[in-house]
Amino acid sequence: MVTHEREITAPIDLCLPDGRLDPAAVGWTRRPLHRANLRGWGRTKRWEYWGIVTPTHVIGVVASSLDYAGVHGLYVLDRATGQETAKDVVVPLARNTAMPERSGEGVASARAAALRIDIRQRPDGTSLRGVAPGIEVDLEIPLPDGHEALGVVVPWSPTRFQYTLKDVGRPVRGRLRLVSGEYEVREQDSFAVLDHGRGRWPYSVVWNWAAGSAPGRAIQLGGKWTDGTGMTENALFVDGRLHKIGEELAWRYDRDDWMRPWRITGARVEAEFTPFHEKVARTELGVVGSETHQCFGHFSGRAQADDGAWIELDGLTGWAEEARQRW
Repeated sequence: MVTHEREITAPIDLCLPDGRLDPAAVGWTRRPLHRANLRGWGRTKRWEYWGIVTPTHVIGVVASSLDYAGVHGLYVLDRATGQETAKDVVVPLARNTAMPERSGEGVASARAAALRIDIRQRPDGTSLRGVAPGIEVDLEIPLPDGHEALGVVVPWSPTRFQYTLKDVGRPVRGRLRLVSGEYEVREQDSFAVLDHGRGRWPYSVVWNWAAGSAPGRAIQLGGKWTDGTGMTENALFVDGRLHKIGEELAWRYDRDDWMRPWRITGARVEAEFTPFHEKVARTELGVVGSETHQCFGHFSGRAQADDGAWIELDGLTGWAEEARQRW
């Protein structure tokens, strides 16, 4: 199914004054243009997730406000040993959590007894710092001139909708400190990916997400949660330029064996993803809960640019995941 999606090129508010989705905000962008002027409580979700891949480690940093709770965490995978180091906290009513209305502006932060996250956003880049017992992340994520990111508004209804910004293949540098030692994060062989989310969600939802990067190339793919909305979150990036892929893709993977290769295909995408590690995250808070299987690995195959050229995906490193939410 090919979607017919509208590109938005000027700043716009996500919501009308009464808090409902502004129909004029539905579309996609090449840079952050939406202001998430959300109103109401109970179905409103806000989050910042940064994933960082280095030759030696994979790092995940999440700060979120789900209204009834703040769900925050730091995660580090040692790629050589498979050892995971993580600290996750749930804060009632998302106390001491700040989420700015615009991506790329202001400070997103989370505070808990054993965890601190600060994401300071500027026009020229982002400073990311996370501290928890046994983990310290101190990173700079520059924003290169002309670098494009995929913003999409997904409309389920006038009262249920999501703005997502996926910024893939950002350069990153800094330090990672663990009990095992201190590690340098170098721009020449590391990259960062942002998932910025703001919206009002249905109670139950399933999504797929895949992202991978290599020098000069990156891929962003999504599925399930956008099906039937007329919008998709699929794009190819070549030298920082976004090539929007406006079709729903077929995702094939084995839920009994997440480490088997994944296939993600469509008219412009022929991707295979081969995992090297599976991260499982589960949260149960009574009537709400989540289960995510996030596999880290390597991409192969190809995707088609806007001019019809096929771009090889071999050598891209990143992840593919399935998330099931009751929230």
